[in-house]
Amino acid sequence: MRSIDSPRNARSQRTRDALLAATREILEHDGFAALSMAAVAERAGVTRRAVYLHFTSRSDLVSALFPYIAQQEGLAESTNRVWAAADSVEALREWVRHLARYHPKLMAVDRAIEQVRADDADARRHRDTVNEAQLGNCRRLAEWLHRENRLAHPWTVEEAADVLFGLICTELFGRWLETREWSTGDLDRNLWAICRAVLVRDQDGGV
Repeated sequence: MRSIDSPRNARSQRTRDALLAATREILEHDGFAALSMAAVAERAGVTRRAVYLHFTSRSDLVSALFPYIAQQEGLAESTNRVWAAADSVEALREWVRHLARYHPKLMAVDRAIEQVRADDADARRHRDTVNEAQLGNCRRLAEWLHRENRLAHPWTVEEAADVLFGLICTELFGRWLETREWSTGDLDRNLWAICRAVLVRDQDGGV
């Protein structure tokens, strides 16, 4: 049975991945309004029935998109470097590196979601999921800085988390990377300079 089931499972996983890849491509190139089960089927080269075998609705499809993109772009590996840091300041430095290498890959999808978030429940649900994960990481960083007495005055943990959360902004990154033509290296270096100057208390008590 195992020799029969394994190829079937592998094919099923490949189909599911193809559907999610098609969903991402539609969002990146055509926008959220173009996303439908029929459009995903056509983009993936399968029948609509095949789509519904894996996802019961567009809402189900969109809900699966965040973990799919996270896996494809190595989110866990990237953030693991943050939490493996020796101290809170190095963790914050790794967080900035993570943003510079990871977030630009998601900007097209993020823009598509944001354009319709106010009027589309599926888009809003996706955005809320992403926001919750990002804010949780920002709060964890701020708490770590606070525990080690490295959080600069006058920030509270919640305020520092809000500052970090606010810096995860596609519009802001777009202005820097596209309008001002920064490289991702520029983004990493300059975003770290901002975070270091604003949020980190020197060990002698200064900012």
